[in-house]
Amino acid sequence: MKEKILALLRQSNDYISGQNLCEQLNVSRTAVWKAVNALKAEGYQIEAVQNRGYRLTGVPDVLTKEEIMSHLHTRWAGCQVEAHEKITYSTNQRVKQLADQGAPEGTLVVADVQEGGKGRRGRAWVAPVPGTNIAMSFLLRPEIDPSRASMMTLIAAMAVRAAIADVTGMDTKIKWPNDVIVNKKKVCGILTEMTMEEEYIQSVVVGIGINVHNESFPEELKEKATSLLIETGGGHFSRAEITAKVLEHFEEYYEKFIADGDLRRLQEEYNSCLTAIGGKVSILAPEKTWEGISRGINEEGALLVEKEDGSIEKITSGEVSVRGIYGYV
Repeated sequence: MKEKILALLRQSNDYISGQNLCEQLNVSRTAVWKAVNALKAEGYQIEAVQNRGYRLTGVPDVLTKEEIMSHLHTRWAGCQVEAHEKITYSTNQRVKQLADQGAPEGTLVVADVQEGGKGRRGRAWVAPVPGTNIAMSFLLRPEIDPSRASMMTLIAAMAVRAAIADVTGMDTKIKWPNDVIVNKKKVCGILTEMTMEEEYIQSVVVGIGINVHNESFPEELKEKATSLLIETGGGHFSRAEITAKVLEHFEEYYEKFIADGDLRRLQEEYNSCLTAIGGKVSILAPEKTWEGISRGINEEGALLVEKEDGSIEKITSGEVSVRGIYGYV
C-alpha cells in the first residue's frame, strides 16, 4: 500500500485528504495513518495538516520497492520488484534464482550495495557505496531463436540512454554493443545472460549497472569511467526514477523487437547515438587486430565495418571488442 500512497501523493500538487486516500485505496484511516508514518520513518517528508490532509514535500534517494513502483508506468516490466539494501552476490544471480522458481517475465531485482557483480568476460563490477549506483536486473522469457538473444543487450543500452535523458536531460552515446558513454567515458555497463533448455530459451536476465552519484573512481578506472553526478557538475538524481524509466523504455523497445524479430524499427535510433559512426575503429579479435570505418549496425545488431578494400565485415559481439583508434571510445 505504501507505493500506492506515494504514487497518489506524487500525482497531486496539493494536499490529499485522508478520506480521499481511504476511498481510492479501499482501506481504513488507521491503515493510511500507519502507512504514512512508515514512509516518514524511511525518510519521506510528508506534511499532515488537519482538515486538509497529506502533502509530499521531500523524498529520499532510496532504491526500495515502494519508491520504484511509485514511479513505474509499465504493463509488465517491473511487475514484481525485490529490493535489497545489500546483496553479497549479484542481482543477475538473484533473478536467475527467481526464474528457476517460476517468476514471471518483468521481475526486477535491485540492490543499493552489490558485492559480487560482474561484467563482460567475467570482469568485476561492484557497487560498494550505499546511495551511489544502480545495480538492477530483470527477467525476460522471450519466445525467439536463441541466436537473436544478443540483440536485447543493444535494446537495454537504448533504454538506459533514454532514461538518463528523461531524468537528467543529458545526451549520452552508445559504444557498440552496450556501453553507455558520456564525454568518452563509461557511465553504464550491461550484462545479458541466457539460460537454455534443449534448444529453447528458458530465460534471459538483463543486468544493468549505472554510475549515478560516484564522486570519484580508482586510479585504474578514472580515465574511462564517470558518473551522472560528475558529468552534471554535482547533480543529484532519483535512482528509483531512473530505474523505472529504464524499464518503461525497455518495455517499449522490446515489444517492437519481439514483434519484428529484429531491430529494423530501432536501427535508425541506435545508429543516431552510436559513437565513432563514420569514423575509424579498431577491431580486437582473438586471431588478429585490424582497423576499419564504422558504418553502424544492421537489423540484427551486428556492427558493419568497412575494410580498406571497401568490403563490409559484419562484427558480432562475443569475443570481439571494438575500440576507438586513440582510446576506449
